[in-house]
Amino acid sequence: MRSIWRLEEREKAYEGQEHRIFVRQLAGEEGIYEDVSAAELKRVLARQVVAAMEEKQFSKAEMARRMGTSRAALDRLLDPEYDAVTLSTLRKAAPAVGRQVRLELI
Repeated sequence: MRSIWRLEEREKAYEGQEHRIFVRQLAGEEGIYEDVSAAELKRVLARQVVAAMEEKQFSKAEMARRMGTSRAALDRLLDPEYDAVTLSTLRKAAPAVGRQVRLELI
């Protein structure tokens, strides 16, 4: 299987909507669309949590306390490369920063 890392290196030159379209097309050509989509989703979630923490001016220690979890668990949530985040963890993180989790199948 081809490496997602190689795709990420190739996609760095693209921004915004064009970037997302490029990644999806390239992943389809490489035959790893599902893997890239999961990695892209995790990066987006990690960025959203970080942005919400910054907006609330929460440190990692404060965020972990509000979630009722460890700093290590929070670090895994914030790590864009760690894709084994559970729904339970997301359900703890969202209210900690005044947000909600919304999932939908399309």
